[in-house]
Amino acid sequence: MAANGKIMKLLRYALGGFYIVAGVNHFVSPEFYIPLIPPYFPYPEIINIVAGIAEIVLGAMVFYQKTLRLACYAIIAMLIAFIPAHVYFIQIDSCIEGGLCTPQWLGWVRLVVIHPILILWAYGVSKLRA
Repeated sequence: MAANGKIMKLLRYALGGFYIVAGVNHFVSPEFYIPLIPPYFPYPEIINIVAGIAEIVLGAMVFYQKTLRLACYAIIAMLIAFIPAHVYFIQIDSCIEGGLCTPQWLGWVRLVVIHPILILWAYGVSKLRA
C-alpha cells in the first residue's frame, strides 16, 4: 500500500474513532452538551442521547466498506444539524453559566473553521474505495 493509501486509511479509522469517542462522551458528560442545545429545541436530554447514539453508530459504520459512504454523508448531515448549537454558543457570548466559557472568537473558529474541516474530513473519507 502506498504512503497515500496508508494516510487515507488512517484518516478513515481516525474519523470512526473520533465519532465513537464523541458519542460516548454524550453519555459520560451530558452536562457538557445539554447546555449547548438552544432553548428553542424541546427535550434537550433526548437530543443529547440521540446525538450520542448517532455519533457512535455512524462512527462504527465508517469501519465497514459497505456502510462507509452512507456513514460519511450522515455525519455531514449531522454536522449541519449541529450548526444551531454553534450559533447559539456564539449568541450567548461563548459562555455557559457554571460550564464551558471560552473567548468568543473561539466560538467563531469552531463554527467557520473547525466545523467545515470536520465536514471536509467526512467528505474526503466518503470517497475512499478500500
